[in-house]
Amino acid sequence: MKLIKNVKIYTGTGVSLDGASILFDEKILAYGQDIKTPEGTDIIDGSGLVLTPGLIDPHTHICNFQGRSTLPDVKDGNEYSSPVTPYVRALDAVNPEDVAVARTRQAGFTTVFTTPGSANVVGGIGCAIKLRGKTALDMHIPGTDMMKMALGENPKRFFGLQQKLPVTRMGVAGLLRKTLFEAKVYSDELLAYERGEGKKPAPDFEKDPLVPVVRGQMRCRIHAHRADDIVTATRIAKEFGLDYVVEHVTEGYKIKDYLAKEQVKCVVGPTTLSPQKLELWDISLDNAKELSEAGVSLALTEDTDYNTWQLLMHIGLLVKRGLDWNVALAGVTLEAAKIIQLDHRLGSIEVGKDADFAVFDGDPFSNYTSCQMTVIDGEVYTD
Repeated sequence: MKLIKNVKIYTGTGVSLDGASILFDEKILAYGQDIKTPEGTDIIDGSGLVLTPGLIDPHTHICNFQGRSTLPDVKDGNEYSSPVTPYVRALDAVNPEDVAVARTRQAGFTTVFTTPGSANVVGGIGCAIKLRGKTALDMHIPGTDMMKMALGENPKRFFGLQQKLPVTRMGVAGLLRKTLFEAKVYSDELLAYERGEGKKPAPDFEKDPLVPVVRGQMRCRIHAHRADDIVTATRIAKEFGLDYVVEHVTEGYKIKDYLAKEQVKCVVGPTTLSPQKLELWDISLDNAKELSEAGVSLALTEDTDYNTWQLLMHIGLLVKRGLDWNVALAGVTLEAAKIIQLDHRLGSIEVGKDADFAVFDGDPFSNYTSCQMTVIDGEVYTD
């Protein structure tokens, strides 16, 4: 059992406590300004420090696109031999020795969602991992599988240049609809068989991973930067009754009222990209602020294989531009936990939740601040 005392605790729910303590083993046992310390407890003095829930980036490619590169370099995150690969799994490419694991943990992150890239219209299954352990199974959080999909320039660039479907945005959307339609037919045949109303369909390795998707049982993560692609993502998701999140939402500020009305779950970022492709030309540091002020719930991401540690500095830029500080913190704690469907375990300082938190020597969003320790499932890392 351990206790960190004399810290300022930000709970991730908009509440802060000065001169507080937190008692934990693998779970949070108690926290507050006046808690009893059981005999034999290891005590860590946090005087002058700030404690937050363990940080979460809900959209990364850590352990899939390795931090170190070689030439020629074929990253493991995009299986771009086909535009539709729902059967590949990010977990099968998770490498605990990826240099990004320690670097990200050192910045205060305890959990990330790692996903296939956006080269494919349907890219495969991502999952949440904790930044500790020696094997992929040590890192993997069961029950967090989600299906990656992508609209816009990336699928066009990868396959259109080969004169393969999809060549256009029409082709991207059409192929996604076709894939979902065929998966739903397959799912309906399975349901009919289970009711004793027909023959069991022949096993289909490509359609089978999409059955929980079209039944609304597996969340989809749909990559979309441009406003029209974001709307296309929501239209297709509604057509097929998908549980979905839109990723990046770079031009979300252009349709913020629409997103608020439709209650679209958004993962916003990266926010400091250069206009290296058409759909990033109108990137804005005011995007997160405008979405939040319009009533859109959002999480924040750096979307990277290695530079997630920079996310806090970039959030500092968003706060400078007017994003509410507590909204910013929730964007990498509680709201991020909701996106990856782990808010019952992560994202806020609450008794019974996992003992995952980060301790800083100042405002987490200042580039003058350092993370002093990261705690994952009660284990203290000071590397």
